Amino acid sequence: MNDEYLPKKLVVIFSEEQIARRIAELGQEISRFYHHRPLTLVAIANGGLFFCADLARAIKLPLQIDVIAAGSYHNDRAGDELEVRSKLKLDPRGRDLLLVDEVLDTGRTLRILAEQLRNLGAASIRTVVAVEKSRERPDGLAGADWRGFLAPDRYLVGYGLDSRERFRNLPCIAMLPEELR
Repeated sequence: MNDEYLPKKLVVIFSEEQIARRIAELGQEISRFYHHRPLTLVAIANGGLFFCADLARAIKLPLQIDVIAAGSYHNDRAGDELEVRSKLKLDPRGRDLLLVDEVLDTGRTLRILAEQLRNLGAASIRTVVAVEKSRERPDGLAGADWRGFLAPDRYLVGYGLDSRERFRNLPCIAMLPEELR
């Protein structure tokens, strides 16, 4: 990995190579699960875009992809309200949807979006995240249907995860020390 642009104090916990291997495995698992059913991936922007693009190439099925912009983080803090900033282009009615996000943290975003899409008539809704943090989620989704990695409950950046919209483009996933936020 060319790490010239990585801040020196980042602690890499999942390398670019580890991420690529795990995405290939997830692609196989998801392909087997949906083997003869049409699938629609729904990337949650902005962070889920990186993971969704790589995962879509690893799934060996015909599929469609849509994007919804939603989040509850503002200035590196989880807020109480989910802000949905866009709508799906594809009608969710009757579709098998796979919500794709970079991280399962509080679980609120995925829980609320799944409820909204279920109310719009989706046939099924499952979730996949690049990273699931080890933590309690009293108001959120308890766990994803598929996850790339289980990580400590620390502030993470890279591979779609950000701090004030910085570091999303890092090819690895790393812990971000307080002084870099």
